Parts: sequence; C-alpha cells; structure tokens
Amino acid sequence: MDTRVPSFIGTAVLTLALLSRPAAAHVDYVTDGPGEALDAVAFAISVLSNPVNAAVFGVSGVAVTVGLVAYLRVRPTIADIVILRDVLVGYADLVPWMLRLSVGLPLVGAGFQGYLFAPTVTFDPATSPAVRILFIGLGFTLLFGLATRIVTAVGLVTYGWALSVDLGVILAMEYVPAFLALLILGGGRPSADHMLQQVASTDGTYYGRIDPVHHLKGFLDSVTTPYREYVPVIVRIGMGVTFIYLGLFQKLAEPGQALLVVEKYDLTAVVPVDPGMWVLGAGLTEMLVGLVLILGFMTRGAAAVSFVLFTTTLFGLPDDPVLAHITLFGMASAVFTMGAGPLSFDDWFGRPAQSDRETVVSAD
Repeated sequence: MDTRVPSFIGTAVLTLALLSRPAAAHVDYVTDGPGEALDAVAFAISVLSNPVNAAVFGVSGVAVTVGLVAYLRVRPTIADIVILRDVLVGYADLVPWMLRLSVGLPLVGAGFQGYLFAPTVTFDPATSPAVRILFIGLGFTLLFGLATRIVTAVGLVTYGWALSVDLGVILAMEYVPAFLALLILGGGRPSADHMLQQVASTDGTYYGRIDPVHHLKGFLDSVTTPYREYVPVIVRIGMGVTFIYLGLFQKLAEPGQALLVVEKYDLTAVVPVDPGMWVLGAGLTEMLVGLVLILGFMTRGAAAVSFVLFTTTLFGLPDDPVLAHITLFGMASAVFTMGAGPLSFDDWFGRPAQSDRETVVSAD
C-alpha cells in the first residue's frame, strides 16, 4: 500500500467548515414567534456591506475552496482512513438497526409528549388517545424490529396525514428518507423480524408451522434486494435536503427569527461577530453541507462533521428538544457507515478499492 505522508489540508478544510458553522438548529423549536419582519435579500446585502463581514466571508470561502482543490489534487492516502473505511464496511448490516432506533425513539417520545413528528405541531393526548397510541405503537414496533416494512409503510402514510393536517410537520422531513430506507432494508439484525424468520424458515420448528407471514417477508426481501444499493443515496439526499431547508427557509429567508436565536443564547459572546454574520454564516454553511451530501462529495467526512455539529448544538442550545434530532443523528451515523453509494461524486471519481470488501474507495 502506498501510504504517503498527508498534508494538513484535509484537516484544515474540515476545521474551517466546523468553525464557520454556528448552529444546526430548527429555529422554530427554540423561538417563540417569527421575530422582526426583515427582507431576506436586504438583510444579506446589509450584512455583507460591512467590510469586515465581507472580508471574513471572502477569506473563508477562498480558503475552503483552495483547500479542497489542493486536497483533491494531492489525494493523500492515509492509512488510518483506509482502515476505518474497511471496518465500516463490516457494519453495513447494522444500518437498519441504527435507523430503527433513530426513528422509533422519537416516535415514542412524540406519542407520550403529544406532537405530530415535529415538536411545534402538537395534539392533546387526553383528547386524541388514538393518535397517541398510534405513535407509541409505531415507535415500539420499530424498536423491536417487528413487521418493520409494514410498520414503515404505516409510518409514511401517517406522516402524509400529519402533513395534510399541519404543514409545520415539514420541519421533521427527515422521517421520510428514514422510512423509505427501512422500507427497502427491512428490520435487519438484531430484530424480531430476523429472529422469527430464522425460526420459521427452519424445517421442523413448531413456529414455522403456524407463522403465516414469514413467506411474505422472504418475498419482500427478494423484491427489495435490487434497491438496497440505493439506500445510501436515499439517506444522504434526505439529509442534504433537510440541511438546505434549515439553511434557506429557517435562517436566510427568516433572518428576524434566526436573530432571536442569536440573542436568546448570546451567541455573539461565543464568537464575537456581528449577529447578522451568525445568521448568514449558519444559513449558507447549512446549505453548503446539504449540497455536499446531495452530491455525495467527501460524504463520510460531511456526515462526521454533521454528527459533531448536532452534538455541539444540543449542548449550546439547552432547550432544543433532543428527541426531535435523534433521527438526524441516526441518519448521519448511517451515512458515515455506508458512505455515498452510487450516483455520487465519491463513487464516480473515487480511487480503486483498497480491499476486496469494498468496490470503490470514495473521495471522502
């Protein structure tokens, strides 16, 4: 293996991206009211008309661009990353479990706390016990991995119904790609589906004589097998769209509300820059991260940075609802495990595989 001594370009690029990204929060979750009505375009022009702000944006943009170009040109082979990538390939069969946990837990929480996917869209559990039971039931069956594909289909229908009730459910759009991925993957292992399938499909077992659905599971497994390779595409694009939505509609299009977050948590004391810089920087960086994920460019690196940012955001914004972000945590973990998959920059321009277990070494 040709292991060259790497430059610090890749690390510097990730560090710049991390430092330039203020907060990955759903603004509606931590603010009351829309804030001051501000024209988004006029706000951006006003922020960038300040020479200091313009210089910070310009220097940061040039540094990140030059760093990425230099990194892709040098393409250092780092033994640590090669080994890590090979280890992650062995975790691929655990992705359904990751996604089940990341969807099941917040659904249980939504049922007990009384909201429809997004914490801002509430219902009264006392007057709507059926909705409460539905969400808790969906959550626990996904956690158990029981009838996963059927439950996932019900979850998708439920999300569509909730969206028709209140468009605010769009804030929790990450459920859709997670549901779609589980619809293809099934429960995986460990799960009740896998355990019962193993028992039912073995000749001579009592359970195999009475289980009427294990043949259906086998059929669904065979039908969905050709689509399994596209699960990384579904998950990373779903994450990317979520990031772009957060950056564009939650921050850049509503700067007044985003400024409330900066004021509420005194973020200018953390990094002493203009409040407008916080809002504009957060929005643009979230959109950039989303675009990177959609394109599948340095995907595992983007997923790792996203995971760190979600974590620091939860500590930085103490009243940001943790349950509402668990799905994104799980999706970031799944993307980090699977990589970009097909239809991605990493796949198209990746280098030859370093082991027989991986078809291509991606650019991440």
